[in-house]
Amino acid sequence: MRTALVIGTGLIGTSAALALASRGVVVHLADHHPEQARTAAALGAGTEEAPEGPVDLAIVAAPPALVAVVLADAMRRGVARGYLDVASVKGGPRRELEALGLDLSSYIGSHPMSGREKSGPLAATGDLFEGRPWVLTPTRDTDTEVLNLALELVSHCRAVPVVMDADAHDRAVALVSHMPHLVSSMVAARLENAEEAAVRLCGQGIRDVTRIAASDPRMWIDILSANPGPVADLLTDVAGDLEETVRALRSLQSADEGKRREGVGGIEDVLRRGNAGQVRVPGKHGSAPRAYEIVAVLIDDQPGQLARIFADAGMAGVNIEDVRIEHATGQQAGLVQLMVEPKAAPVLTAALRERGWAIRQ
Repeated sequence: MRTALVIGTGLIGTSAALALASRGVVVHLADHHPEQARTAAALGAGTEEAPEGPVDLAIVAAPPALVAVVLADAMRRGVARGYLDVASVKGGPRRELEALGLDLSSYIGSHPMSGREKSGPLAATGDLFEGRPWVLTPTRDTDTEVLNLALELVSHCRAVPVVMDADAHDRAVALVSHMPHLVSSMVAARLENAEEAAVRLCGQGIRDVTRIAASDPRMWIDILSANPGPVADLLTDVAGDLEETVRALRSLQSADEGKRREGVGGIEDVLRRGNAGQVRVPGKHGSAPRAYEIVAVLIDDQPGQLARIFADAGMAGVNIEDVRIEHATGQQAGLVQLMVEPKAAPVLTAALRERGWAIRQ
């Protein structure tokens, strides 16, 4: 791939453009809002100038509701040899294009499984997709050349290609992305009118659960409007679990010992099923999840503290597999949880203590 046209210079489009430009591809930028394209160009994502002829690949990064319209316009103008979109739903746009009577041999649907809570070109980074799955949904009509161009794009972005059927993809993202986002928003909504004294007790657990609720509602309305059925089906199942859990909790309030036992059984069931589902979430680099030991270190909220911990861990010859930070309420301090291989935990603990760090048992 030598040339590309990115239509839509928000977070995903600009991030893809930055990755391509950094690898020597000449990238042309277009957007319904010219100021966004100018911002992306200023960031080094490419040029606002229109290409003189057809580019190798046109990448449409428009909202799901507009993808088919934008793709159809680009295909009718013949702006590229191959066409690809990055919308988070795949079945709907393709059916819309088919209804318009377009030849879809030059088109392939795709969805990079990466993003941020922030949107727009200023939130974009050239490494946004690195190591992340990038779903491709070719059909029997897709030209081999177009599939190869899509694979080249994924390679330039250092993502991991995953080939799926379009409708299977939409059911999958409903499960792992769209439904969890709504559940996160529902939990976060409980905090809107909560007493300040209660909110001040928020710890890492509530932060983890509500983090994705900070995303732009307008973007999510577009996404959910394009995939409502599978999401509604999943929420119906969640609603059933909620009803059973409420019933079990009410039973725990009963004075009847038998009902209390039923309540315990109901709560244990949902917690155990949660355990069983959680262990299926892929671990580091998409591999099978692994059990790590946690070395918890108390730190002051001062510049350079984390760098010192990582440097001391490196001097001890220990690789930090993952890290979490829990901030203390009302204090300029926090708890850093360093996740390491079990055999490395005692080595790291001893090394950090020797260097003066306070270890929480």
